[in-house]
Amino acid sequence: MGKMEMRMALLEPANNDENKQLVEGYAAVFNQRALIWESEWSGWKYMEVIDRNAFNGADMSDTVFKYNHGDVAMILARTSNNTLTMNTDDKGLRISADIIDTNNGTDVYKLIKRGDLTKMSFAFTVKSERTEVDKENKIYTRTITAFDKIYDVAVVDVPAYDGTSIQARSKEYFVDLEKDLQEKQRRKKLLLMTYL
Repeated sequence: MGKMEMRMALLEPANNDENKQLVEGYAAVFNQRALIWESEWSGWKYMEVIDRNAFNGADMSDTVFKYNHGDVAMILARTSNNTLTMNTDDKGLRISADIIDTNNGTDVYKLIKRGDLTKMSFAFTVKSERTEVDKENKIYTRTITAFDKIYDVAVVDVPAYDGTSIQARSKEYFVDLEKDLQEKQRRKKLLLMTYL
């Protein structure tokens, strides 16, 4: 199983006739290329795409809805008790959550309703992927074809990629790839120098 990663999308309060604290939105969007990282060293752009079928078969049996991910973040809803539902449609992974009416839950709901919190992120591990390398334009595209497990979906207050856990976690994958490319280039150069 791979490293846990996170991504972001939009969230909004649901139309609500009852006194429930319902929110809904998309934790992931299909077939959109997202710039995950651009290397200052090589000039390569690392893109990511979520395949339309990537959630098929993913373990979402005990996914939790949180605020800002962290292990210490309060759980606001959960799939195992049906207060969180997740389904795929033509656009992406749509979620609907009935946020618990604790002080923390109510605070988060009010921030969503007022528009202070509008973005989502999700934590996952990848089961399979494919890559495409465009050397001419220096673009490396990773397409996630299957998720293994969805750990959480979270409303986040700082959704910008730079400096967030979303960027830092997903960036690791590409930083490691870049290091491997640098090492291969160094070894090739040493090998050539040895035989010339």
